[in-house]
Amino acid sequence: MLALTYHGAHDVRVETVPDPVLAADDDILLRVTATAICGSDLHIYRGKIPDMKDGDILGHEFMGVVEEVGRGVTRLRRGDRVVVPFTISCGDCFFCGRKLFAACENTNPGRGAILNKKDIRAGAGLFGYSHLYGGYPGGQAQYVRVPKANVGPLVIPDTQLSDEQVLFLSDILPTGYQAALNAQVTAGSTIAIFGAGPVGMMAAASARLLGAERIFMVDHHPYRLAFAKETYGVLPIDFDQIDDPAAFIIEQTDHRGVDASIDAVGFEAKGSTVETVLSTLKLEGSSGTSLRWAIAATRRGGIVSVPGVYAGFIHGFLFGDAFEKGLSFTSGQTHAQRFMPELLRHIERGELKPDLIVSHRLPLVEAARGYEIFNKKEEDCRKVVLTPFGLS
Repeated sequence: MLALTYHGAHDVRVETVPDPVLAADDDILLRVTATAICGSDLHIYRGKIPDMKDGDILGHEFMGVVEEVGRGVTRLRRGDRVVVPFTISCGDCFFCGRKLFAACENTNPGRGAILNKKDIRAGAGLFGYSHLYGGYPGGQAQYVRVPKANVGPLVIPDTQLSDEQVLFLSDILPTGYQAALNAQVTAGSTIAIFGAGPVGMMAAASARLLGAERIFMVDHHPYRLAFAKETYGVLPIDFDQIDDPAAFIIEQTDHRGVDASIDAVGFEAKGSTVETVLSTLKLEGSSGTSLRWAIAATRRGGIVSVPGVYAGFIHGFLFGDAFEKGLSFTSGQTHAQRFMPELLRHIERGELKPDLIVSHRLPLVEAARGYEIFNKKEEDCRKVVLTPFGLS
């Protein structure tokens, strides 16, 4: 089969690799009909994610049709059309029993590497996201093995919904939705979203669904901000034009700040000169720019919700400011399986239209080009969808 493989920073290739096979009784084999390039994939593309190996198959946002089922699979049958969550979860462990699927204890062999030389280990296995998270082959391929198939894949009913309408149930839609829920967005809420990438867009869509009244969105790509303004009614803030977005937000909110901030950027935020040097010397794991803005922009007693990926420690975390303001923090990988069914219902009713963010549609054989334009923000690229068997 054809699959997109990793060979180092900025070097991904579509190659012919062996077809996957069933390896456990509760596996399925999926013929992939649509897959997407996620912002998190760009961390890998830039060489920022450890424990990647040459030839690893990328991709954790995908869907398709069930081709084969293991004898222990009870929830699916051949021919089912399914969306697969990016986390691989057993459904039986301590955390899965509490619907904390991204913290599954049983799907990451060895629980991954120890992070920062502390006894903090990576969580559930992830598709296409390094051996730190189990080394599972991803779905930017024509076929993929899906473990724990009784827990993860969501069957799409026999409706008129296209692949693009439901594809993002795999990751970015539940991620944005969980971020908005963690921010306790309700009718009348005022929020700030840092980052106008795909997760930031899905957070804005989810916040609107939950009744947010005002949404500030901070980014420095005018085409992204313009799209978010038109589509989700955000108040755009270009930090290349406004040096201190948090101060601007405070001025626009009776000098209190927003009820909650969502940091949808993460560890590769554009940092200060000091942070750039510290990161280069590996004395700092992440840039704290967007997190500091989020802390500053949030009112006393408010919430900072962090769906953006962070790694290691951060220079200038400003915990004293957070303490003095009485802020609450929520963060972590998304428990996608928890939210997928209800989000599907919102899509079916027309209340969520995640496919609006798609800007580029390419065949899988052009995946390397898709990564390049997404990474460089060329051609007003918002989201790339790949079709493994040609464009449909």
